[in-house]
Amino acid sequence: MLKEKTVSGIAVPMLTPFNENGEVDLHSCKKIIDNFIEKNVHPFLLGTTGEGPSISNNERKKLIDYVGKNYAGKTKIYVSVGSNCVKENIENAKIYSDLGADFIVVLLPGYYQLTTNQIMKYFETLAENSPRPILLYNIPQTTHHSIPLDVVEKLSHHPNIVGLKDSERDIERFDKAIEMFKDRKDFSHMVGWGAKSFYSLSKGSDGLVPSTGNFAPGMFKEMYDSVRRGDLKNAERLQLETDELAKVYQKDRTLGQSLAAAKIIMKFFDLCEPHMLFPLTRLTDEEEKIIIKNIEQLKERIRIY
Repeated sequence: MLKEKTVSGIAVPMLTPFNENGEVDLHSCKKIIDNFIEKNVHPFLLGTTGEGPSISNNERKKLIDYVGKNYAGKTKIYVSVGSNCVKENIENAKIYSDLGADFIVVLLPGYYQLTTNQIMKYFETLAENSPRPILLYNIPQTTHHSIPLDVVEKLSHHPNIVGLKDSERDIERFDKAIEMFKDRKDFSHMVGWGAKSFYSLSKGSDGLVPSTGNFAPGMFKEMYDSVRRGDLKNAERLQLETDELAKVYQKDRTLGQSLAAAKIIMKFFDLCEPHMLFPLTRLTDEEEKIIIKNIEQLKERIRIY
């Protein structure tokens, strides 16, 4: 078995739990992260799945401070920054590092169309000013930018840029990126496309960032471990099962609706309440009942862990 890179394994983009007043629910954070640690996966805070762009700076700091004080040294803590204000991103990268973040995951600003040179300069600026190593975060679904792979390759040689978290739905890009970086000891390729988890790992990707891992972290960890030890049949089985779980909250829903649906499943497993942070809202009572019914039926066939 190959030695793992520093950035590897499973980093779950954590759903941020809120109370009915829209404040971060630290009691539920503890339940979620304790479950992560039990399954040997790592928390990725304030990402797309975590409603990061909607959370106030004060609540973000409260969350990271809590996680840092209680879990630093017990797990790797990934935290996202992605404001359109570069100065704010730099300041937050420093604050989050002081509060306990091990890695800063950097989104492109999503408002203005950027040139290739501007994308390069943006990430270089963040890397040069971040006290912690950074990962590039490619998610055109929300930023409306795709980080070109030739830009990623150039940035991969910066001493403070250690990986790419790629959520772009482009299989040719995945194949090319994995081939480019699978043998690099100093740069990691992390998969942010749940349906291609097994595929990408079997090709040589270094790890996964699966939203379904919020309530099934152990299944993704077992998938990862199975690929590493050569048990591809078991890994493929886990891909099919986690695909079924993902459909319960993702199928025929917008991104925001899928997050609301995922929190219904989290409530089912007693991990957090289903409160959403405005402008996102809960689903209808009828939709929530259907989700619970579907997850109950799946639970009879699939061991969810």
